[in-house]
Amino acid sequence: MSIEVRSPADGSVVGVVTDQRPDEVTEAVARLREHQTSWEDAGFPERARWLRRYRDWLLDNEDDLARILQSETGKPWAEATMEVPYAADVINYYSKHGERFLTDETPRAHGPMTLTKRQRAVHRPYPVVGVITPWNFPVALSLMDAIPALLAGAAVVVKPSEFTPLATSAALAGWAEIGAPQVLTCLTGAGETGAALVDAVDYVQFTGSTRTGTAIARRAADRLIPCGLELGGKDPMLVLSDADLDRAANAAVWGGICNSGQMCTSVERIYVEAPVYEDFVNRVVTQVRELRQGSDSPDGFRYDVGALANQAQADIVRRHVDEAIEAGAKALVGGKPAGTGTFFEPTVLVDVDHSMACMREETFGPTLPIMKVADADEAVRLANDTPYGLSATVFTRDVEHGERIARRLEAGAVNVNDVFTNLFALPLPMAGWKQSGMGARNGGAHGVRKYCRTQAIVSSRVTPKAEPMWYPYRPLRGRLLRRLTRFVMARDLRRRLGLR
Repeated sequence: MSIEVRSPADGSVVGVVTDQRPDEVTEAVARLREHQTSWEDAGFPERARWLRRYRDWLLDNEDDLARILQSETGKPWAEATMEVPYAADVINYYSKHGERFLTDETPRAHGPMTLTKRQRAVHRPYPVVGVITPWNFPVALSLMDAIPALLAGAAVVVKPSEFTPLATSAALAGWAEIGAPQVLTCLTGAGETGAALVDAVDYVQFTGSTRTGTAIARRAADRLIPCGLELGGKDPMLVLSDADLDRAANAAVWGGICNSGQMCTSVERIYVEAPVYEDFVNRVVTQVRELRQGSDSPDGFRYDVGALANQAQADIVRRHVDEAIEAGAKALVGGKPAGTGTFFEPTVLVDVDHSMACMREETFGPTLPIMKVADADEAVRLANDTPYGLSATVFTRDVEHGERIARRLEAGAVNVNDVFTNLFALPLPMAGWKQSGMGARNGGAHGVRKYCRTQAIVSSRVTPKAEPMWYPYRPLRGRLLRRLTRFVMARDLRRRLGLR
């Protein structure tokens, strides 16, 4: 069986991939297992050497990968060229710091029982990691998870979305092209392929919808294997009355419309304090009206906004906008599909409230619903009124106040006077709260250790024929041991001496 890949910009077929069967998935994972042990044994410096060579291959082939990516996603050229540099940054960061992150830990003895023992905590990789990725950032999301797993010593299999498998397949083919060990592969297919992958690997990292992520978590629990989930979001922006409105408006437009709003961390709803509401809305509308939408040519940079990834997503965006307008909202700009394919006009909605799907459900489209609030307290209450908790944004000239507001928001990341910055802060975790996920990616050492099992190794440095607590139990020895342990464990003199 095969799957046709179509351009969302015009519906044309841009490629064909195999819809791989469950037995093919099982066989592919088995082959990875055969090579994983030698990959782990090679040591971190050797693994990092291969990743650096792969980084160079990605950069050398960046334009070709961007063309493929653009053909299957409908992104403008500027956004199609963002993904490979991000992957290169991840390689640079973890190849530089990963060896230190994975170094054995040797804690000191905390009590007499282990005074003569050498203690080690060793980070050993899960043999095969499965990475299942969505269609919005096919290359970046595949590699940002595969890279730290490979450096940890795991073998990795990536299953991209059936809507956008071409660029990911091409990018991962580069691993074999440089002659690297056979520990990274790509499997293409639809839902059945992904389900088979969950049943075959030792760790699953999934990015996508909350519905699918929940199903994966249940299956992983059945198999008693760990999983990491980065799921949906409904990210709020809070604009306080003392904000730099030019910067806030520019951030809102880019944060909500970039990639046609198809980012897990897109600005999906905006709360603005009443004194600056009208001014802020006018600035946003002016910015959105200037956006250029269309199908870019490679290296063109003619357009700012591309198409939505598929017709199902376009239908969701249209429903959210239509229902909001029917319920009393106004579209100050945009509000309808545009041209051929799955283009939807960048849209600014006002007079919205929390009864509307555009303020409660993940839209994943080029829409900016803006709501007036009385003060920061109301903005925080409404921002937290959601089952999601991926990220949020606060704009205020008082950074300390913004950080205090951030601590009140129920989100895994909060950007103050910026959007998306946390995605590039690799030492910080990227984690979703509530229904936005489980676990985290990045986060310095955590980003690579998450793909490891921690093994405790305790070695005796002094080895008499028997330890005092071993058989046989004797009255005198037993009483002496009890007094010794009481003396060590108690924290006051009377109890140490057994006086009470």
